[in-house]
Amino acid sequence: MTATRYDRRMYAVMNDRRAAAAYATATRRRLLVGAHFALTLTGVGAWIATVFGPGYGPAVVVAVVMLPWVLLTGMLNGSTRGLLELRGRMLDERQLVERDRVRALAHRITLWLLVAAAAGAGAYGFLTDAPLRAAVAPVLVGVLAVHWILPLWVAGLRVQDDLVDDIGDES
Repeated sequence: MTATRYDRRMYAVMNDRRAAAAYATATRRRLLVGAHFALTLTGVGAWIATVFGPGYGPAVVVAVVMLPWVLLTGMLNGSTRGLLELRGRMLDERQLVERDRVRALAHRITLWLLVAAAAGAGAYGFLTDAPLRAAVAPVLVGVLAVHWILPLWVAGLRVQDDLVDDIGDES
């Protein structure tokens, strides 16, 4: 199948190197992933507090966190050159294999997170003698958010540094 106009546009966006300095090294990408993790944790936690708790004060936190979270998401997608966002027909064989590896690793991590969440919710219900449903919904929302975004974090941590062209520096 041939690339559509949408495919070509998304490829151009994901391979735009204007912000490459922000994620050029592994250390910078780790910092981006860490900041994205913190914003995700803050935003999802505030959303859970808004939906399952009293009042709507945490909704302000969700609104404040959203813009930097979106910007960091774009930077992480740019650092992976759209590995998880581009359609398969726009990726070469090496990228398709890497995308499969990233997804497999993220899903294994999510599996263990689900095991821990189930054990934690069960322990909460057992130790507090509270109805289990009080813990299950917020935990499920948190695990769903991690399941959704974890492949991007894994890809951001696994991506290799761009090769530097030293041919012109032989003087």
